[in-house]
Amino acid sequence: MIEPEASVTILEQLSQMGVLVSVDDFGTGYSSMSYLRRLPVDKLKIDREFIREVMSRPDDASIVRAIVSLAHSLRLKVVAEGVETAEQLAFLQTLGCDQYQGYYFSPAIPADDFAALVAGSRPRGGPLTQGQVMCTHGKLAA
Repeated sequence: MIEPEASVTILEQLSQMGVLVSVDDFGTGYSSMSYLRRLPVDKLKIDREFIREVMSRPDDASIVRAIVSLAHSLRLKVVAEGVETAEQLAFLQTLGCDQYQGYYFSPAIPADDFAALVAGSRPRGGPLTQGQVMCTHGKLAA
């Protein structure tokens, strides 16, 4: 991001090739609202710091709620990082969060185990349908 205009050009080319672009750890560090205007972004990933105490800290819940609302109003998908409990997942589902990552689904696993997990989740007898592919895509890929 040292040269923002060059980054925009590269990311637009990648997007045209079908690569999805996500803003990781949204709400912390170097993530910025200006990225949402300037970069061809498909997804926002809510940083695990907000998810960790979303059930016990009203401010964290408000931040998560605002990020999901903002993302959806911009036709972006939202991924919550660090989901570890059924309560966190249920809260995110009420907000309409699109995807989640975390130990609630699975702890980190070796690459071979991951490949088997993905292979087992695909429909037998063929590739993914267009609908299955599009459910993970944001406005650019669509």
